[in-house]
Amino acid sequence: MMNAATTGLMAGMALGFAGYFGDFWAFLLVLVLGTAGLIVGLAVQGDLDLRARRQR
Repeated sequence: MMNAATTGLMAGMALGFAGYFGDFWAFLLVLVLGTAGLIVGLAVQGDLDLRARRQR
């Protein structure tokens, strides 16, 4: 199981590669998809309760 530091390192490397080899839109796409993946992963893992946020 990966910890937060490893996950952050991998996300930073992916954004760095997208920025270096692509353009701004590739960087933005990787950033948006990475954020969506993080939210889904936290919800599946149980660290993010989406029902509590929806009731507010």
